[in-house]
Amino acid sequence: MQQQGNSANNMEMASALAQDLDSLLNQHFRGRVVRKDLTKQLKEGANVPVYVLEYLLGMYCASDDDEVVEQGLQSVKRILSDNYVRPDEAEKVKSLIRERGSHKIIDKVSVKLKEKKNVYEAHLSNLGVTDVLVPSQMVKDNEKLLTGGIWCMITVNYFFEEGQKTSPFSLMTLKPIQMPNMDMDEIFTARAQFNRDQWVDVLLRSVGMEPTNLDLRTKWHLIARMIPFVENNYNVCELGPRGTGKSHVYKECSPNSLLVSGGQTTVANLFYNMSNHRIGLVGMWDVVAFDEVAGITFKDNDGVQIMKDYMASGSFSRGRDSIEGKASMVFVGNINQSVDTLVKTSHLLAPFPDAMIDTAFFDRFHAYIPGWEIPKMRPEFFTNRYGLITDYLAEYMREMRKRSFSDAIDKFFKLGNNLNQRDVIAVRRTVSGLLKLMHPDGAYVKEDVRVCLTYAMEVRRRVKEQLKKLGGLEFFDVNFSYIDNDSLEEFFVSVPEQGGSELIPAGMQKPGVVHLVTQADSGMTGLYRFETQMMAGNGKHAVSGLGSNTAAKEAIRVGFDYFKGNLSRISAAAKFSEHEYHLHVVELHSTGPSTTTSLASLIAFCSMLLAKPVQEQMVVLGSMTLGGVIKPVQDLAACLQVAFDSGAKRVLLPMASAKDIPTVPTELFTKFQVSFYADPVDAVYKALGVN
Repeated sequence: MQQQGNSANNMEMASALAQDLDSLLNQHFRGRVVRKDLTKQLKEGANVPVYVLEYLLGMYCASDDDEVVEQGLQSVKRILSDNYVRPDEAEKVKSLIRERGSHKIIDKVSVKLKEKKNVYEAHLSNLGVTDVLVPSQMVKDNEKLLTGGIWCMITVNYFFEEGQKTSPFSLMTLKPIQMPNMDMDEIFTARAQFNRDQWVDVLLRSVGMEPTNLDLRTKWHLIARMIPFVENNYNVCELGPRGTGKSHVYKECSPNSLLVSGGQTTVANLFYNMSNHRIGLVGMWDVVAFDEVAGITFKDNDGVQIMKDYMASGSFSRGRDSIEGKASMVFVGNINQSVDTLVKTSHLLAPFPDAMIDTAFFDRFHAYIPGWEIPKMRPEFFTNRYGLITDYLAEYMREMRKRSFSDAIDKFFKLGNNLNQRDVIAVRRTVSGLLKLMHPDGAYVKEDVRVCLTYAMEVRRRVKEQLKKLGGLEFFDVNFSYIDNDSLEEFFVSVPEQGGSELIPAGMQKPGVVHLVTQADSGMTGLYRFETQMMAGNGKHAVSGLGSNTAAKEAIRVGFDYFKGNLSRISAAAKFSEHEYHLHVVELHSTGPSTTTSLASLIAFCSMLLAKPVQEQMVVLGSMTLGGVIKPVQDLAACLQVAFDSGAKRVLLPMASAKDIPTVPTELFTKFQVSFYADPVDAVYKALGVN
């Protein structure tokens, strides 16, 4: 009963907060807001982008008076009924235009230059007419007509005479469905009336989400999706499960963004057409988003290379010219496996096509939004409350592209030494974008910058963690941090899915527990934990956790047999034959079994029998033969990187690997307290801290 009461109280509080936000919006953004449930009502009846519907709703329903809203809604429905062209009624509308001579319609208009005729011809998407004559001045005034098309209110004329070579259809008037101008002072003044949390909720409501049903972390991810609208040349990817609304904001919520569905494109379409010397999509749109990254293909061999150039500098070369664009690049797609599995066995950029699996390409990403942390969209996540008209929001975001808050960090913080130049640029742009969205008036304080900086470092570090898996030691510096200018305290930022130091916990472990970093038979370097139990018996041992892999079990038998034959060198008092031993192997990185585990198993058996735990947060490196010959570590640098990422503070290292230390970055090697060993017994003593 008490739980039901608490739930009811929470719902009442959420409702009260929502109503309070409604009144604030209607008070400070009068005429600029719309009830989002009206948008949903109309959206269900007409396959028109949200910004088109809200353009009309903003003209007729921008009020909190129910009677005015109802009358306005009827007007909008009438306009959609009379003027919006449904594809299945195209022939009826064409007939109407012919009979009347002209008729006003709402349709998506795209234009092509017909060189042989020297005329511009429009394609009206829903009407299904492809050769509508367009005046040259109309095209000059609306260049986006040439790159993908835009939704417009148009007056279509019909004139036909015998023998004419051009289409009888022509455009007489054209009005893009978007706001003609924007008063930023109005935004700044109104923004001051909301606190940060309220304004975040306003932004989410404006793109159709209901913030009272979303947790704080989900809100941040949804806000991060909007950064490409306010930052020039911002590159971001979001991969996650289906149904989390990854492409919604890019398709429906702004006339300034283009969603490239299907993935196939050309250099001429995206960047520059050499034949007609016309810039492509990146020069005409603020945001170019690629849906379903797994299907991205270029018909041109140099497509990915040109994209890399553009993502790095905002410019690219075609012929003799260097061409600039300001469009942000967004890549969204689906992850079909569990994130835990991908983190341990592969990398989180695996859904990209093979042609794009390239560290130089991924290093251009400023952020990676974790789509798996966003819940699948359910009805309660969509708002019925007031929000800014989508087109008003889109123009506000577009105006913010002219400003920069990238220096906001320097007033309060310094960035840690693990961030290279690309990392710094990425973090600054993300912080700038978040501040533009949440504090467009520039009235932010230190704590506002701190939360934006922490998030910016996390989403960039997620990119860097994948680069480290793909490119190895070139990207070893992933431990991002920032330093408070006042206290000089350093704060480290992690990514939740990596697990980090939780894999090797702080504190002494039980006797028989050993952590080993080695190369698996699959070729991947991973972390293993050996857990050992001892019971009364007659000197036998059993192994579990390796399935039917006999080679991996044989490696542990080598360690056990050495333990049995050399126990007197380690402890004269220990009674080997009075016990049975069970060793269980846990693959903490799911890298598969390894056959280089003999030395670690020896240490585990000795630790159990002597009742002495291995030193705190120590990992064992190296292996041995049955005769006690020590084998050096394969790929020492990679092993130390895995050890560090897993939380190790101490390393047990064979002397035979000392020659490989120069291959390890100094910053990495100095993170450990290193104990060298020359033979197996020496390794046991040093692992157990026995002098």
